[in-house]
Amino acid sequence: MIEFAERMSRLGTESAFEVLARAKALEAQGKEIVHLEIGEPDFDTPDNIREAAVKAIWDGYTHYGPAHGLPELREAIARVVSKDKGIDVSPDEVVVTPGAKPIMFFAMLALVNEGDEVIYPNPGFPIYESVIEFLGAKAVPLKLEEQREFCFDAAELAKLVSPRTKMIIINSPQNPTGGVLSKEDLEAIADVARKNNIWVLSDEVYSKILYEGEHISIAALPGMREHTIILDGYSKTYAMTGWRLGYGIMPKELAAALTQLQINATSCTSSFTQVAGIEGITGDQSAAIRMVEEFKRRRDVIVDGLNRIPGIKCLKPKGAFYVFPNIEELGMTSAELSDLLLNEAGVAVLPGTAFGKYGEGYLRLSYANSVENIRKALDRIEKVVAKVKK
Repeated sequence: MIEFAERMSRLGTESAFEVLARAKALEAQGKEIVHLEIGEPDFDTPDNIREAAVKAIWDGYTHYGPAHGLPELREAIARVVSKDKGIDVSPDEVVVTPGAKPIMFFAMLALVNEGDEVIYPNPGFPIYESVIEFLGAKAVPLKLEEQREFCFDAAELAKLVSPRTKMIIINSPQNPTGGVLSKEDLEAIADVARKNNIWVLSDEVYSKILYEGEHISIAALPGMREHTIILDGYSKTYAMTGWRLGYGIMPKELAAALTQLQINATSCTSSFTQVAGIEGITGDQSAAIRMVEEFKRRRDVIVDGLNRIPGIKCLKPKGAFYVFPNIEELGMTSAELSDLLLNEAGVAVLPGTAFGKYGEGYLRLSYANSVENIRKALDRIEKVVAKVKK
């Protein structure tokens, strides 16, 4: 029997991949499954990006590149982000990584000591809590309230701050709820961060998948550039999950530290993927815009359908491509209902508790699937719920 390092016992996972594996096993047995569990756009990567990658391979971009990313990509990111977010970004404040997760991991590895505290949204992306605890820090959950459209009370945030608080993680638009932090919310967070000299890790991977209003980065607020790490990537906006291309924006000194961690962990990000990334962020955006328009159409279908089912209530998310319906009236736990839907209805969803303890009483459904399949799933869910309520 292998004796693992103690820290491995503190490492969590993403339940979406576990549910996906169970769903695939049922499909192998001949059962039809509607997949609403995985957080992945069902669109192909836009043609102009794929063509840029193929050309890059033939042009010889198949070797090591700089650990912090190709200069031309970092320049493009700095230029576009400066314009989109209203902040002044230089290329040496950009670190390109294979996917966005390394920014989260490296930033905490560089800044958070054992025994420090990190405040994170709950329900929220499960890897936040996983990495915090893996590093021997204390994960401090900040509850997101449905009555506040899955935002939080600034007074509650202030109560959670202690002398050991090193970082606050925010995610807007948010996974799993689709909630969006208002400018007032961000100003309250910024006030806490500035007063207490706390870092903010701002996960903005869904910033382009927004249906109402305009995305605001906390880094654009007064005095927050030196306190903020922006985490972003290509997976969601450009349907590039398998390409593994992400980036972070942070003060130069921290960027140098993350580059050192990247050298030790992955060496660098694939060069031809980065060339495709230049095309993605600077080229034709019409495919990405059409994808968001289609997601909005699907959002309306799934929210209306869920709210027609007795015992289920669902807020209309403002961003991302998830709904987080309340199922408390059904008298079942989130895990019980998600298991029932998979095994009895052939609908793969995630229990709210996959995103933390405050997710109990909810399910997460991804509407990264066709309207036809969403309607099929809604019909099946309604039939299962009708039996539960008898």
